[in-house]
Amino acid sequence: MIRGMKWLNYHHLLYFWVVAKKGTIRAACEELSLAQPTVSAQLRALEKALGHKLFTHVGRNLALTDIGRVVYGYADEIFPTGQDLIDTLEGQPSGRPLRLRVGIADVFPKLLAYEFLAPAFNLPEPVHAVCHQGKPGELLARLAARELDLVLSESPIGPEVRLQAFSHHLGECGVSIFAAKKLAARYRRQFPRSLDGAPFLLPTENFSLRRELNHWFATKGIRPTVMGEFEDSALLKVFGQAGVGLFVVPTAIEKPVQQQYGVSMIGRLASVKERFYAICLEGKLKNPALASIVERADRGLFN
Repeated sequence: MIRGMKWLNYHHLLYFWVVAKKGTIRAACEELSLAQPTVSAQLRALEKALGHKLFTHVGRNLALTDIGRVVYGYADEIFPTGQDLIDTLEGQPSGRPLRLRVGIADVFPKLLAYEFLAPAFNLPEPVHAVCHQGKPGELLARLAARELDLVLSESPIGPEVRLQAFSHHLGECGVSIFAAKKLAARYRRQFPRSLDGAPFLLPTENFSLRRELNHWFATKGIRPTVMGEFEDSALLKVFGQAGVGLFVVPTAIEKPVQQQYGVSMIGRLASVKERFYAICLEGKLKNPALASIVERADRGLFN
């Protein structure tokens, strides 16, 4: 034993992992073929060794505490990797695809998400992607808890976020203004002066694109009529498709937006930039699927 190093009982960790996956001790006991007192005692021993409560009761089920979620994230990497080791030593392919857990910010253009993730699906090994959508802060918390491998966001990690992670710049592009066809025909004339007083559907104030648009409107003396504010970019486009107002999309996805939503372009704002980032933890690039995405991110998708 290395002097000064604390050692973890992996049997205890295994029982914890199974209980967390099953949701109850009873279901875990059936999976492990063990008696309930045995598993309960092992969980208590693990909590004592770690110095933290790992579960809290929610009705008849168990829910992970914040620390429990962190421990589960590690366990969920350790045991599948151990099974791969056994399969390799026995000369058998694991048969298990590479797992990639991705968080996609609400405002992140969904039509671009696949383009950024595409390198992972071109690897020789099969990839199993699990995609989650949410607010950037929530996704970064899940990244910190190792529940996610990657977060796609329209802004990098700010200095106020205490997280040892890298923000890889995927690329940037200007934006284009779209609307339902009748509305577009009206505001296309004398663009961009025609935008003064025009009905707009905008991302909410907490997104960087909204701040850039506000700055552009102010410098041009344009005062839009805000008809709605959205955190979900797909929902914003649905309202735009219905003719509620004008909306902005990255210029890089002009064509698919026209095809999917049947809308028309009014004009482009080259000076307003939308930026895209792939955020991952330090030391997580051992996952080939994640490494392939970050490698392309470092080159820039729009270069």
